[in-house]
Amino acid sequence: MTTVALAATLGLGLAACGGGGGAQESVSWRLAETHPGDYPTTQADKWFAEELSKRSDGRITVEVYPDAQLGEERDVLEQMQLGSVELNRTNANLVGEFVPSWKAYGIPYAFEGEEHFWNFLQGEGGQAKLDELSEMGAVGLAYYDSGARSLYTNGKPIEKPDDLAGRNIRVQPGSITAEVVEEFGGSATTMDFGEVYSGIETGVIDGAENNLPSYVSTRHYEVADNLTLNEHQRVPEVLMISQSAMDQLSEQDQQLVREVAKESTEVQRELWQEEVAESRKTLEDAGVTITELDDKKPFEDAVAGLKERYAGQYGEFMDAVEAAKKQQ
Repeated sequence: MTTVALAATLGLGLAACGGGGGAQESVSWRLAETHPGDYPTTQADKWFAEELSKRSDGRITVEVYPDAQLGEERDVLEQMQLGSVELNRTNANLVGEFVPSWKAYGIPYAFEGEEHFWNFLQGEGGQAKLDELSEMGAVGLAYYDSGARSLYTNGKPIEKPDDLAGRNIRVQPGSITAEVVEEFGGSATTMDFGEVYSGIETGVIDGAENNLPSYVSTRHYEVADNLTLNEHQRVPEVLMISQSAMDQLSEQDQQLVREVAKESTEVQRELWQEEVAESRKTLEDAGVTITELDDKKPFEDAVAGLKERYAGQYGEFMDAVEAAKKQQ
């Protein structure tokens, strides 16, 4: 049996050459997470780490670093490619900068609702997208729920697209969302997630777009107290591991990592539903103006041309989305 001494500078353990099914020594990995410790994705990260250690009899240990301790999501994706971080939980929109085909997840109103969304993710279409992560030297392990993304602002509430005129909205770097906001009539500003609160507070931006739990956990509602539930995107979170880290393991342990990751999806989804309900109550108690839309058609119409253009560019993705709709 041949063993390879791995670099110890970042706390990596020793591992045997992977894939051969032979015995291996322990590995110690880092999992980067931008959200706080009590957030659903972070709790699922921790469940994954604990369960993996238990089922591998301690051969595989994972330490979760919440609160962007290892950097913002885009920075960590670069670190993964350099081999300095092994595991990462990130939003699919950001992956598009590294794997262009993943920009398809940002197509507005691609999914009719939660059931349609998860039919896609857990079907052939979702697995095909995970397989594409090999382009950036990563292995896609599992999807996590990120709900629907909606707009939130300070000042006048947003009831229709025209209300975004002259408003500066933060969007994720490298995503289609910038074009979505522009088609709505607003101005889009790329900004790291950790800068949004101060950006709104100082008037650099007028608001942002995200899901309810993120809006609450970041306390963005303190500086942008109008939420409009237009639900323009459903974009998943993804748990991934670098291919180089995966290659440290035997085939048996690689399969174990995949199994535990997929089980963590159900843990996260349950936690997510609880968090959405709690977030809604927090916003109501805080006096946030929540604008429910009986008809999202004005927003859908505003981005219809954009959706059609990207549907043509990502035809295979949209075909799989359409097929998932028929499974409902």
